[in-house]
Amino acid sequence: MTHRLSPEILRAYDIRGRVGDTLTEADAWAVGRGFATRIRRAGGMRVAVGYDGRTHSPMLEAALVAGLTASGVDVVRIGVGPSPMLYYAAATLEVDGGVQVTGSHNPREDNGFKLVMQGNSFCGPDVRDLARLAETGDWESGAGTVTEADVLDLYVGRLLAGYAGGTYRIGWDAGNGAAGPAIARLTAQLPGEHHLLFCDIDGTFPHHHPDPTVEANLAQLQALVAERKLDFGLAFDGDGDRIGAVDAQGRVLWGDEILSILIGPTLAELPGSTIVADVKSSDALFERITALGGTPVMWRTGHSEIKTKMKELGAPLAGELSGHIFFAHEYYGFDDALYAAVRLIRAVHLSGRSLTDLREDTSARVATPEWRVPVPDARKVAVVEEVATRLSKQGARVTITDGVRVSTEDGWWLLRASNTQAALTLRAEGRDAGALARLIAAIDAELAACGLSRSGN
Repeated sequence: MTHRLSPEILRAYDIRGRVGDTLTEADAWAVGRGFATRIRRAGGMRVAVGYDGRTHSPMLEAALVAGLTASGVDVVRIGVGPSPMLYYAAATLEVDGGVQVTGSHNPREDNGFKLVMQGNSFCGPDVRDLARLAETGDWESGAGTVTEADVLDLYVGRLLAGYAGGTYRIGWDAGNGAAGPAIARLTAQLPGEHHLLFCDIDGTFPHHHPDPTVEANLAQLQALVAERKLDFGLAFDGDGDRIGAVDAQGRVLWGDEILSILIGPTLAELPGSTIVADVKSSDALFERITALGGTPVMWRTGHSEIKTKMKELGAPLAGELSGHIFFAHEYYGFDDALYAAVRLIRAVHLSGRSLTDLREDTSARVATPEWRVPVPDARKVAVVEEVATRLSKQGARVTITDGVRVSTEDGWWLLRASNTQAALTLRAEGRDAGALARLIAAIDAELAACGLSRSGN
């Protein structure tokens, strides 16, 4: 028996598609067969499986488990919860890998799979290999068993181990995503005063989409912080691996600004350490790492890319603009927004200052949010290559670690192909408003030369 997986769902660091269109129940079964085959051929036998709160996640999880067991792997089901809880299970249970059924921050019609194998990210060529195994039917066969494990309380207990004091009044917005129940249990045990928004799981996301990189999605959290006069607010994406924050004045802290606050205690404890941040992050972050005696490394965007790089370099801490924060020191090296929240509380406490004051130190620059321009998957990489070639001929200062990052006297701008959506992602950061306007104009000119615009038309 063979099966064809749509090439467009095979992303750089996970599998993601539109349910009923590019991603089906049969695809989930085939992913299970292929992943189990890879696990067995590497000498493994057991896999942990979790899923997020999307309406179709239980169906995909059941098909995935059927595929895993049909290829002879024993499955440990941990149920619904955030992706970091699955990563925690994969790191602490006697298993050889893990799969989380999740659409992360994608539209509610989407879903997919994040995979880990023997402590490492399963991405890139490994993901594409699942398609090869499916098309050839090169699967192991067997009759795996299915057991269940309730790890929620253990996971929350591990989160609490990152707490180091401090009593604050905090708002928490789970966005009806999979992290809600874990946040409720965590905050019930943290000192201070905690106000929770949308912690019941609802895959239709009735209040706002669970993506803290879009400021409009933080409006209710900002209103809560203002109304209750809270110290700050925290927000999470649909599967709990990305964090956003607002200070007491309602101002947003993006992922690189949160990381900038977290590096202080880390470099104080581990002087000279390497800190990894993605190519979308602010120059101010890289400069702050250097100023505090650390070694900054700019790397490609993507949770699997960052995890692999920090492991290679032995970095204790890493992060992305999108709010993925990775902790290797005192933790397991994966991205966990709930643990990042606890560590952020810890960093604020250790500083002896407020989050509002700390935000003032993160950057004096002016930046855009991350923009997304819809472009078909088949074309987005070609657009980036076209822009890179044109700028190279013009003698521009270009970094091609991930897409095209262009540095000028005004600051920098970035254009790259999204690894999770049919889109280009854009960002610019200038030394002042005038500089930012010139950088945006440069982006618009390059898009226009490709027949595109930021409006997507």
